[in-house]
Amino acid sequence: MIDLRDPAERDAAAGEYVLGTLPPDDHAAVAAALPGDAALRAAIYAWQDRLLALTARTPAADPAPALWSRIAAGLDWQTLPGRAPVARTPWWQGLRFWQGLSAVGVAASLVLALRLVAPAPPAPTEGARYVAVLESPDEKRAAGWVVELQAGGALRLVPVGDTPPVPPGRSLQFWTKPQGAAGPTSLGLVKPGEVVQMPVARLPGVGAQQLFEITLEPEAGSPLGRPTGPILFVGRTVAL
Repeated sequence: MIDLRDPAERDAAAGEYVLGTLPPDDHAAVAAALPGDAALRAAIYAWQDRLLALTARTPAADPAPALWSRIAAGLDWQTLPGRAPVARTPWWQGLRFWQGLSAVGVAASLVLALRLVAPAPPAPTEGARYVAVLESPDEKRAAGWVVELQAGGALRLVPVGDTPPVPPGRSLQFWTKPQGAAGPTSLGLVKPGEVVQMPVARLPGVGAQQLFEITLEPEAGSPLGRPTGPILFVGRTVAL
């Protein structure tokens, strides 16, 4: 059993909690301690920021063509006025994907990772469109959801892959964090396999490199206003 009173053990447990690699008993102990342990919450928040910053260091990758066919079918995109339907470079070639992280040695090695400071993006123009592919943060990098949004319009969250079964008493919570924001904002609970649509007015901002993630939380959602459970899917937007 982990000793959350020990700073080193607490920090290591926080890192594995964010990655979702803690044994079930230890995970339950951390979750139970979160509401009353400010030091543990601070450690978890620090690990979330540290690990999410690593997405910017991941080289671009070309997923299998079959995956993008499923994404296009799920989104039911239409050709934009004035644009050739196939002559342009596929937008996904510019995506940066979450790099799979090994549970072995992760907590110790990533403590020394430097935070990446990205310049704030320019304000999006009215009607600008963005998309993000949310992948699992493991070595499989399995795509589970796609976020499509348009400045001044609507956001759609579309399932494109298999989401692991949600344990009893838990739920999936959808979050976003624009570049430069102090922390993530909840966009509500979602259900596996269901499309979610909402006005972008609910978002704290819209732009390129905007973070979206889905975490596993208590049944009624995070009690702290920030993610407390492991990240199941994560990705950043690119402009279309």
